[in-house]
Amino acid sequence: MRSHPNTAVPTQSTRHTHDDAPDTTAAFERLVELAEGPERDALRQEIVKAWLPMAHRLAGRFRNRGESLDDLRQVAALGLVKAVDRYDPRRGTAFESYAVPTVTGEIKRHFRDHMWTLHVPRRVQDLRNRVRFARQDLSQTVSGRAPTTAEIAEHAQMSEEEAKAGLEALDSFTALSLDAELPGSEDGYSLSDALGGPDPALDVIVDREAVKPRLAQLPERERAILYMRFFGDMTQSRIADEMGISQMHVSRLISRCCDRLRDQVMRDAA
Repeated sequence: MRSHPNTAVPTQSTRHTHDDAPDTTAAFERLVELAEGPERDALRQEIVKAWLPMAHRLAGRFRNRGESLDDLRQVAALGLVKAVDRYDPRRGTAFESYAVPTVTGEIKRHFRDHMWTLHVPRRVQDLRNRVRFARQDLSQTVSGRAPTTAEIAEHAQMSEEEAKAGLEALDSFTALSLDAELPGSEDGYSLSDALGGPDPALDVIVDREAVKPRLAQLPERERAILYMRFFGDMTQSRIADEMGISQMHVSRLISRCCDRLRDQVMRDAA
């Protein structure tokens, strides 16, 4: 049995700009006429399959940017399916002219939405791309060293501030895990081990500032005892020896002064 001449999907056509661009004009014209059903689904799959090499070629333009080529091809295939579903041959535009920006846009959205570790404004993302291309070009002419920021800015026709922003965005594309072992470390010392922790002294700054004017109003002996106990970290026995009084007397003075200061500070706050 002979197949319908309009359902055939040739694999190539010299009318297109690339060898991987097939001539599916007749297939698209028939696709828009078919109602939803198995026949339309089969024809749609034929068209997608015919244009898949072009989608893979477009995905190849974005290799070596932190994403595997297989994943990029899947994203490109998704963009191709969207292009096939949205294309209307009755508007007179060639499918290739419609599909290329659709597939490319899908890949760029993938990078923007899924690959950036930190949120980076669109303008800075554009600067990053210009800086990356400029650095690649300069690496072929500048030997033995990395191109300077000024050289990158001149080559990319941007200011040095824009070049710095683009270089910083290059480091924002991926983030280093806190569990990653630091270079030169042989004992598993990771980045998280180098991070500081909260300073417990920060919690008492407000209290110290609130009590400072009231401390100044205490008698000299009481003020000296509180300073030795809370700022000099001296024991009550040692304070007693320094002041020539009993340890019990020191304890009573500390309790009485602290109660008085607490009441005064609370009244000040009220």
